Amino acid sequence: MIRGLRPLLRGSTYTGALFASCGALASLPLLPFALLPVLMWRSAPEAVRLPLALLTWAVLIGLVGRAATTRRVLVASARRMLKLPLPDPVAVGRPAGPPGAGPAPAPPAPGRTARAGADRWRTPLWLLLHVALGWTVAGLGGLFLLIGLVLPGAWLRAEARLTLFGWSMRADGGWQNWAVALGCLLLAAATCAVATAALRWSAPRLLGLSSAERIALAAERERRLAERNRLAHELHDSIGHTLTAATIQAAVAGEVLAADPAAARAAMRSIEESARAALEDLDYVLGVLREEEAGTAPTRSLVDLPALLERLRHAGAVVEPELSGEWAQVQGTLSRAAYRILQEGLTNALRHGAGGPVEVRVAASADALELSVVNRVGAGAGDGAGAFPASGHGLAGLAERVRLLHGEIEAGPHGPRHWRLAVRLPVRLPA
Repeated sequence: MIRGLRPLLRGSTYTGALFASCGALASLPLLPFALLPVLMWRSAPEAVRLPLALLTWAVLIGLVGRAATTRRVLVASARRMLKLPLPDPVAVGRPAGPPGAGPAPAPPAPGRTARAGADRWRTPLWLLLHVALGWTVAGLGGLFLLIGLVLPGAWLRAEARLTLFGWSMRADGGWQNWAVALGCLLLAAATCAVATAALRWSAPRLLGLSSAERIALAAERERRLAERNRLAHELHDSIGHTLTAATIQAAVAGEVLAADPAAARAAMRSIEESARAALEDLDYVLGVLREEEAGTAPTRSLVDLPALLERLRHAGAVVEPELSGEWAQVQGTLSRAAYRILQEGLTNALRHGAGGPVEVRVAASADALELSVVNRVGAGAGDGAGAFPASGHGLAGLAERVRLLHGEIEAGPHGPRHWRLAVRLPVRLPA
């Protein structure tokens, strides 16, 4: 029994009742307009006038609930007065696709029709419920409260008489008045508790996110996750390659600084160029992750491959490129992805290779773009104090990138002493 009385002792119960009463007060300006049909139809029977006025009033309230501003106001007020974690309404439109994928296709017409039929009346229905509960609290709860306050007046030797709708009651003293008064006060509190519970139960269902809004939020989260994953791959490829090359170039510059100052200066210039390019990538990625206005996205493509190979030569690597076909004409996402694939393959060759030439092959045809990086490995490659740590994300990122481009990838031993990364991407060169 004590548990049942707890809602009557909570302040939130009466805050919710006040919120319900605000709904009743907000509907009063529409009442004169609801009486217009009754005033215009003076010959209407008495049994029709009241239902007609109530029906017109309900229609007007529902029309007000159709406005987008009304829902935002209701969500904000319910969040504050009912202490509910209601999310803000979400604009439902054509979802954005992943970067470079172009606009997303429009949803099918049946889905839009279903959303319109199911979701457009949620706010008007909640507003009608809000107004009805508000008048219930103001009318029934107010009546119980009035009776509970009037009856004890006889105990104070005051004359108390209550008349309502032809029903009359007179307080003539005695403990019965106190018992009835206490019961009426409890009924008034129970009315407030029931109204508040009904509002708290219905608000998330009628004012919360609709199915279309949940789909839009899920699509937006998926788009943001895909963008962040793409940026993570870009950062891994660019910064990882730059740091690997810069480490090797710094070691080379230190070894030849006294014997060949020109070669040392060339290595230092290469480190500067690589670091500047990496800083551009890092600035762009951090700007996107912080949701700031980032600069123009770096667009390195196969056209920049010769510069990449030249930086590797400055690092002391022996690179043997084999470029065939119209590889420089490959454009767009395919060209940028091919550059990153080769960059990651060359980075792995520098990190884990055992010296010797690194064979780089790019072959472009009308149907496919074939990429391969072959480097020498040894029994102790990748071990020792000078070995580079492996994150384990490089090949996985390459595999995902190739999969998104509907290509094929192979990575593994190539003979007894070599490692080969081979990628085949479908392509159609411009005419």
